[in-house]
Amino acid sequence: MKKILDGLRVIDFTWIGAGSYTTKLLADLGADVIKIETASRLDTLRVTKPFKDGVPGVNRSGYFADRNSSKKSITLNIKHPQGLDLAKQLIVKADLVTNNFTPGVMEKLGLGYDVIRAISPRIVYAAMSMQGSTGPERADLGYGLTITAVTGFQHMTGLPDRLPAGTGTNYPDHIPNPGHAAFAILAALRHQRRTGQGQQIDIAQVEPTLCMIAPSLMNYTVNGVVDTRCGNRHRDYAPQGVYRANGDDRWITISIQNQTQWLALVKALGLPVNDDWDLVENRRRDHDQIDRLIEEETSKHDALVLAARLQQLSIAAGPVNDSRDVVSNDPQLAARGHWVTLNHPEVGPSLYNNSPYRFSEAQSTPNAPAPLIGQHTDEVLEGMLGLNLDQLQELRKSGVLN
Repeated sequence: MKKILDGLRVIDFTWIGAGSYTTKLLADLGADVIKIETASRLDTLRVTKPFKDGVPGVNRSGYFADRNSSKKSITLNIKHPQGLDLAKQLIVKADLVTNNFTPGVMEKLGLGYDVIRAISPRIVYAAMSMQGSTGPERADLGYGLTITAVTGFQHMTGLPDRLPAGTGTNYPDHIPNPGHAAFAILAALRHQRRTGQGQQIDIAQVEPTLCMIAPSLMNYTVNGVVDTRCGNRHRDYAPQGVYRANGDDRWITISIQNQTQWLALVKALGLPVNDDWDLVENRRRDHDQIDRLIEEETSKHDALVLAARLQQLSIAAGPVNDSRDVVSNDPQLAARGHWVTLNHPEVGPSLYNNSPYRFSEAQSTPNAPAPLIGQHTDEVLEGMLGLNLDQLQELRKSGVLN
């Protein structure tokens, strides 16, 4: 079947996490995403673990591969006048330009929105900086970990008697920021299609991350309460936690949300009957004691079997899966065809995430593995700009294609 974004062409200056993930969403849906790279300053993810077979290499990073499926890569020295000119020629033939640099970087390269709009009034130009292009902190440089810190996300993640732990880059780079960016891009492209007019999109990556902590922001706004770290505990539910199961490093999660579930858990695990614990406030008071009693029993059971049994009793429970479980032993993901094997030209058959959505009349599966650096330079410059082999060789000698 046809892909839903077939015919869309993207000149992609993004790198690292959220930006690359945004354009991956478009590429997997059929957009022709041309990733502009240079060997003199590699995308950080190209040299980030894990590497295939533990062997480092610019084409061997699993992290880079997962963020760049279905894309093409060309190497182009934008700081060289001829490289800049080639970039502009590519942009004229495109629908969308993307970057996730700090404000001012694209302008220094000679590719700011005003310049690009002058050569292509219909272009959609999406910029994904940390703080956006306006405001007193617009020049801040940040990554996922920085964003979780400045939004308050990190302050609320961890154990109550320990330092803020945070969640790494998981939330900002892989959930709200690329999702919001892709939505804004598609809206602007719809406007472009209907009117022929371009659009500049200014995305501040801090702001979508705030959506992930809306209840805590509301709790402060309405009640003046500053939510802080509570580990696996919950302000309303008890007991709730991660408990040891049978086996090496095997665990089960359990969350009791009302008295009916509590009584069911007591019966299922054979816990001591204590009428005082029928009240949630008393269970919260004695949480540590209850946790010890629960773990004495859960440690005797297989996590998957026990979770299924508790779920039948309408208790929120689930095994704590590791990567082996998710990839090899998850029947739901297998049934939906979530894992896709693509044959990478250097590392061979490799596992990729499928798109999380399925269309009834269009294909959404990634169509190609992540590209080798510069893999498509000749193909793109010949196909889009009509350059011949002699011209390409001369550009390489001049340091334009590196």
